Amino acid sequence: MNTTDTTIPLVHASLGEQELAAVAEVFASGWPAGQGPRGKALESLLAARYHAGGAVAVSNCGAALHLAMLALGVKPGDEVIVADYTFPAPAHAVRYVGATPVFADVRADTGTVDPQAVLDLIGPRTVGVIAVDTVGLPADYAPLRETAARHGLFLVEDAACAVGATYRGQEAGALAEVACLSFHGRKGASSGEGGALIATDPAIAADARLRSSFGIGSIFDQAQIVGLPIPEFTEIGYNFKLSDIAAAILQVQIGRIDELLKRRSAVAQRYAELLADEDLLTLPHVPEDRTHAWQSYMVTLDESVDRAALATDLRAQGIGCGHGTWATHLQPVFAGGQTCPVSADLFRRNLAIPMHAELGADQVERVADVLRTALRTHARPA
Repeated sequence: MNTTDTTIPLVHASLGEQELAAVAEVFASGWPAGQGPRGKALESLLAARYHAGGAVAVSNCGAALHLAMLALGVKPGDEVIVADYTFPAPAHAVRYVGATPVFADVRADTGTVDPQAVLDLIGPRTVGVIAVDTVGLPADYAPLRETAARHGLFLVEDAACAVGATYRGQEAGALAEVACLSFHGRKGASSGEGGALIATDPAIAADARLRSSFGIGSIFDQAQIVGLPIPEFTEIGYNFKLSDIAAAILQVQIGRIDELLKRRSAVAQRYAELLADEDLLTLPHVPEDRTHAWQSYMVTLDESVDRAALATDLRAQGIGCGHGTWATHLQPVFAGGQTCPVSADLFRRNLAIPMHAELGADQVERVADVLRTALRTHARPA
């Protein structure tokens, strides 16, 4: 393996002095735990950004999806249609509440859920749809919203990867009645771990906020009351709170999102220029009516390329890479006889190459050069 001076990681969080200063302020405040002043400020910032009825800061996007299913009343016996080609968190959330995930295939060009596939899967037990903004690219929300409205279904936007992306001029995170965000270390805005639920209906946000704190609400708020208030547990809740330390980091990160996204977009543009004529892979496709947040940069390899051997070669030369994301229906925990052939094909042939805001121009060029050579080394003769 090459030295760290020549290693180019797949992901790298853009955290620095501004974030450290914000954390120091939290330490000085004496309240590092969840649902304190910084958490409340972050929720206000998110609600304003997404023109929402409410925002709830939580420990991760998986928690936000779980809370969304609870707040929307999903119960055992219900079916929820979920985009298949994604990290399996949406399907997990459906299972958490005892319901059944039904997997919808995706578009071959974008990897986002196919609206026709969703329409074809609606049955008597269907109560809602979870669309996914695949690795930062928003799904086709106009037809999805029309289908949900016509059939009386809820629509949830899993915008985990898409903070800063847009669809028809509207920001990802504001494309459905409930949206779930992630602030994991590889996202465009990050606190290492973290998430948020964004809701147009304040009642849904209030339900999620209560359940995220064991069903008793904010201990910080209760501590401000004179006397000795003793909260009552009126709901079965969870410990999904986001610490004020993470919330302080995210206030800075959300303020920097335009700058960080501009840098990621420049990396994507340079990859597109360097690899435009490479016939052993297909570059990401971004429809004209939307913009990409570039959480990942995924190329689709030609059938002739041995992906495992290619990845081994890239890593041996210090180039980070990954398989992309998952065809959820193929995972053993969700085995049930469904087929999503497009998703399965993308799962087999996609490759993620380094994408983050800290990549320099020379690093991007090196990735492209090494990738080009490795593709020819690991492609079967025609």
